[in-house]
Amino acid sequence: MANHQIRSTITHIGTLTSRPQAFLVFFAYIVLWLTFDLRSVDWHAIATMATWAMTLFIQRAEHRDTQALHAKLDELLRAVGEADSETAKIDDKEPEEIEDQRERKQQHN
Repeated sequence: MANHQIRSTITHIGTLTSRPQAFLVFFAYIVLWLTFDLRSVDWHAIATMATWAMTLFIQRAEHRDTQALHAKLDELLRAVGEADSETAKIDDKEPEEIEDQRERKQQHN
């Protein structure tokens, strides 16, 4: 039970980092850092900020691509109409559960 909650929380945090609000948190952090501890900003700090920004950009792009792919697959599933209902509702599951389901389906075929 606790393990499922941890996995769910981690997945939720990953989704939150792909939202525009994550950039607001990033910029607020930088403003607060510059306001309260300007002397500690050096090349290492700038590299850290750049790494964090690039991570957010990459996460956002990956999330967009994933959502677009899912929308296309959902449309194909609706068009075919013969899809397994368990597979059609897989979006709500955790990554480990999806991997388990894929393995079961591959062994079944």
